Formats: sequence, C-alpha cells, structure tokens
Amino acid sequence: MRIVLLGPPGAGKGTQAKGISEYYNIPHISTGDLFRENISQGTKLGREAQAYMDRGELVPDSLVIAFVEDRVSKPDCKNGFLLDGFPRTIPQAEAFWTFCADRDEQLNDAVCLNVPDDLIIKRISGRRSCPKCGAVYNIYTNKPKVEGHCDYDGTALVQRSDDTEETVKTRLSVYEKETEPLIGFYKDKGILKEVDAAGPLEEVQRRIIDALK
Repeated sequence: MRIVLLGPPGAGKGTQAKGISEYYNIPHISTGDLFRENISQGTKLGREAQAYMDRGELVPDSLVIAFVEDRVSKPDCKNGFLLDGFPRTIPQAEAFWTFCADRDEQLNDAVCLNVPDDLIIKRISGRRSCPKCGAVYNIYTNKPKVEGHCDYDGTALVQRSDDTEETVKTRLSVYEKETEPLIGFYKDKGILKEVDAAGPLEEVQRRIIDALK
C-alpha cells in the first residue's frame, strides 16, 4: 500500500498515520522527521536544507521532493509507505506522481481527513503540554486531574506559541490556499478517499481502514 494522508492542521494526521502504518506494516514517513534526521546526521540533503534555513529561506520544492524520493527508495518501502505532511503543494504532488509512475509504483490511495474548522480550533488552541515529560493534554477533551498541572510530575502546563486561536486560524487559511487543491488533484487521479475525522480516535481509524479496503 502506497498512501498519502491529507488534512488540515489538527485533523489528527500524525496520530492516525501511526495506527495505519502499523495495520499495514508499512513505514510512516513524516517530512518533519525526515528533515530533522537528515540535518542531525549531516547528510548531503540535510546540509542543503540547513543552508536554506540558516538564511531564513523556505526549503524549495525540489529539495523537499528529493528528501521524500530518497526515503521511499529505501528497502523498507518495498511493500509500501504512508506519507504524512507531503505533498503540500500541487508541484510537489505532480513531481512525486511522475516519480512513482516512472518506478511502476503508483500511489494507491490519498486519504483526506475532514474536520470542521471550529473543532480544529478547539483541538489545537486547547492543547497544553508538560515541558518536563512531554505529556499532552487538552483543556476541553483531555483535562489533567489538577487544572494546569501535569498528572505525572505536577509541572505547570504550557501552551505552545503557535497553538493560539489566531495562529490556528492563520494556519488553516494557509492550508486552504496551498494544500486544499491537492484534494482536487487526487480526486482527478481517481484515488481520493474522504473520511470524517471528527470523533473518537478508534472510530476514526476504523473509518480510514474501511475506506482503504
């Protein structure tokens, strides 16, 4: 199975990706993780990406694509992979589609997780985390036992600077402009599966697996 996972920030892509990759026994490939690994290991691609970041520039599509193409060419991707966070733009999608076609390893499915904006804002702006152990809570759906403090070590919980309501609204606006067109791209290719991602984690995962069958 070669799968692309789409959806707005806060749709639960990372959480669902882990379960899907385990179900199909395929690697979960996160572009964020790829960047961090290559930069920390000092690979050629990592050094090129770091140079752009040091200059305060966005890493160009060509380099992002090179990261992903290099990763899916590894032996553990022989039976498939799940992409999380890529592609983000139509040029990335077109380039990767051609790459897969040239290898006779076409993508099987593009799964889009649909969640209403108001629920996403509630999910993200309600997140609080423990700076000591990393535990994550939500003031609406997963409250700590003692308000404002971690269940495990009592440390005061914090909110990430990019988890405020205004920041979330900006991120959603960027998603709608740059990434949402991918839904049409994969729909035209005949591989789009749209899934209602509002609800309990286990229920959403069941819907995704059912859609992929």
